[in-house]
Amino acid sequence: MLARAIEKFFGHEASGGILLMLSAVAAMLVANSSLSDGYHGALNTYLAVTFDGQGIEKPLILWINDGLMAVFFFLVGLELKRELIEGKLKNPRDVVLPGMAAVGGMVVPALIFVLLNWGNSVNLGGWAIPAATDIAFALGVLALVGDRVPSSLKVFLLTLAILDDMGAILIIALFYTADLKIDYLFLALLPLLGLAYLNYKKSHRIAPMILLGIIMWFFVLKSGVHATLAGVVLAFFIPIKDKWGKSPLHALEHGLTPYVLYLIVPIFAFANAGVVLKGLSFSDVIAPLPMGIALGLIVGKMVGVFGVTFVMVKAGLARLPSGANWGQIYGIACLAGIGFTMSLFIGGLSFSDPALMNEVRIGVLAGSLISGLIGYIALMWASSPRAATQPSIAE
Repeated sequence: MLARAIEKFFGHEASGGILLMLSAVAAMLVANSSLSDGYHGALNTYLAVTFDGQGIEKPLILWINDGLMAVFFFLVGLELKRELIEGKLKNPRDVVLPGMAAVGGMVVPALIFVLLNWGNSVNLGGWAIPAATDIAFALGVLALVGDRVPSSLKVFLLTLAILDDMGAILIIALFYTADLKIDYLFLALLPLLGLAYLNYKKSHRIAPMILLGIIMWFFVLKSGVHATLAGVVLAFFIPIKDKWGKSPLHALEHGLTPYVLYLIVPIFAFANAGVVLKGLSFSDVIAPLPMGIALGLIVGKMVGVFGVTFVMVKAGLARLPSGANWGQIYGIACLAGIGFTMSLFIGGLSFSDPALMNEVRIGVLAGSLISGLIGYIALMWASSPRAATQPSIAE
């Protein structure tokens, strides 16, 4: 009975988002309990991999954020390549509406954050935090609505979130690179050339590609460019078809997804979502940094995604997803405000001060939770029989 219940849970589309939420709750409970010192001590314990005194020495939290998250971004890269070649991003006409909505959903939250933190040069470094969307969490909430919404809405949200991830990857590459070391960057080109050759030959052997990817990750990490980008680059050199007609990319994506969804992302959430509530006051909650993040996610994402979609459709430049109504589009726009994993990740790149990171966690968790709740309620109402009898704002 228990085994069947577990199997049913993990077979549900919302399971990844639920596990992510439970990991965040567990992190908050541990961070505010008698285990707090052990929790933070473990995350700051240095682990080293060296050969003859040379190698990598980092605290556990950075092994998670730079190492395990490189695997997460590798999977994101695989999904991006598949969608670009044979999926939802293949036809440019299908990308226009969610693509422009994704742009609006990144620009408006960033503007809200900047306006609320104007004059504070330290805080402004976190401008990109509310610009991100957590695919797993957002799709998990949408899955809870069930078949009340048309499948086209899931495609719309998925495409929007994928393009949002592409934007986040570009932001990380352009704005979160410090102390660039050109020599290591040139060394990273050596395994990249090997990957290019294997891709050109349509190699069916995955192990050499992964080994070259690990070497490239090491050099990219040492170069000052964020190491997770090596995961994205590696993904784009995995052949979608090998010389036998099989797909190494599909095999890797299928094999990695459960490990990323049910292990790596929950570990990341547990390590990064531990908000310390001790000594926290109301003034801390409404400080410019957490408020900029929370309002960016709640208001910025909703206004950016819904506003751009409305303008595009009204101007005759695009059509609503098949079978969808404006209330459902509003709900999707709210779900885009679930930043969680990506927002916490960018927050970790933006700030090293524990006090500021605690404020980031407050803003991300509050903004994501409220966005998710509003989005769920809006989708449930807009998908009910009663909503169908209400006048549409498009009329």
